[in-house]
Amino acid sequence: MPEPPTPLLRRGRIRRLTAAVVVLLAVVGYVAVQYVYGGKPAPRCTVVSADDDGASYEFTAEQARNAATVAAVGTSRGMPERAVTIALATALQESGLRNIRHGDRDSLGLFQQRPTQGWGDERQIMDPAYASARFYEHLAEVPGYSRLPLTVAAQRVQRSGFPQAYAKHEPDAVLLAAALTGRAPATFTCEGRPGTDPGGPARVRAALVRDFGREVRPDAARGRTVTVPVPATAAADGRAPRRGWELAHWAVAQASALRVERVSYGGREWRASDPGAWREVRRSGAAGPGGALDEVRIVTGQ
Repeated sequence: MPEPPTPLLRRGRIRRLTAAVVVLLAVVGYVAVQYVYGGKPAPRCTVVSADDDGASYEFTAEQARNAATVAAVGTSRGMPERAVTIALATALQESGLRNIRHGDRDSLGLFQQRPTQGWGDERQIMDPAYASARFYEHLAEVPGYSRLPLTVAAQRVQRSGFPQAYAKHEPDAVLLAAALTGRAPATFTCEGRPGTDPGGPARVRAALVRDFGREVRPDAARGRTVTVPVPATAAADGRAPRRGWELAHWAVAQASALRVERVSYGGREWRASDPGAWREVRRSGAAGPGGALDEVRIVTGQ
C-alpha cells in the first residue's frame, strides 16, 4: 500500500497545478482577444510629448480608458495636473492601470485598495471612478503634496512596501497627465476598433457624467452625435481651452468601449478609421466639421 504523499510533495503538486491554471487562463484570454478582434492584436493607444522631444508611451485601450477616468475624476474635483500625475503613476505601479480583482491580501482595483482598511466595499473599489475619487481624497490630505517627490506623495497615500517603485512610472504618467488634462492638445490617439460592449449616445452621456460629474452637461443627442459644451474661457493666445481637449482625449480613450467613430474639437478631428493622428479640418463654427472652441462633438457608431 503506497504511503501518503509528504507535505513537500503536496506543495509541489499544488505549484504545478497553479502554474497549469495560469497558463490555461492566459490561453483563454488570448483566444478571447483573437475572437473579438478578428485575429488582430487588441487595440492600442499612444500618447506623445508636446515638446518635440520624441517621448511617447503606448498602452492598451483598457489602460487608456482607466487612465482617462483617473484624470477626469481628478480635474473635476479641482485637483491640479501634478495630482493627476501622482495618481496615474500610482495606478501604473499598483495594477498596470487595469481594474483587477486580485492582489496582496484583499487588495482590489486600479489602486489596490483594501476593503478591510476602510477604502470601501468590493463593488465600490472595483468602480474606477469611485476608486480614483478615494485616492484623491487621501492625497488632498497630504500637506504640500504637489511639492513633494512623487514617490513620497504616493507613499503617504498608499503605504506601500515598495515606495520607490512609483518613480519608474513618473515619465509615462507626466505624458499621460499632460494629454488627459488637456494641457497638450492633440497628443492622444487610439485605435478605434470596437469591443463587445454596446455603445451609442446614451452610453457616452452616462460615461461622461460618471467620470466628470454632473457639471458636464452633454446636449441632447442628435442622431449618433453627442455634443459637449465647453466653457468659453479660451487661452489668451487663442488656443482651445484645456477643458475641451481633456474632453476630446477622454472620448478617444473610450472609443473601443463606447464605439466612438469620430471626435472633433478646436479645428482638429480624430477618426476611428484613421487613428494615427488628429487631422486639421475646416472650422466653420459649431456646425463645422472640425467643431468650434465651445463644444466637443462625439459621433458614435450606433
